[in-house]
Amino acid sequence: MSTIEELLQLNQRLLDSIAQADWDTYQELCDASLTAFEPGSLGQLVEGLEFHRFQFQREGAKDSNTTMCSPKVRLIGDAAVIAYVRLNQSVAPGGSPLTSGFAETRVWQRRNGQWKHVHFHRSPLQ
Repeated sequence: MSTIEELLQLNQRLLDSIAQADWDTYQELCDASLTAFEPGSLGQLVEGLEFHRFQFQREGAKDSNTTMCSPKVRLIGDAAVIAYVRLNQSVAPGGSPLTSGFAETRVWQRRNGQWKHVHFHRSPLQ
């Protein structure tokens, strides 16, 4: 398996852990010093996993599907940047399908031979 294939599989595993509210897998894939800009941080850079753990605990497991559209991977030594559009599909309380989308950039860093997710930026699609 190529490095790019490995990174795409890791990134999809990360997205699946978010969709399934699987905190253990999310924590395994992320560096403890993870930084992020996302809609829920109201424009502030959040650092560490506590901000994200709160979301996992509040939202619980979901019946949803996550698709990474047209991912582009850029390798930079022991770091990689993955940019893509993330589509989330779920079901509304009345049974209607819902789709939401975000433009995401995720940064991974290889340390001691293992890739860790270290930063992301997520913006809602307009």
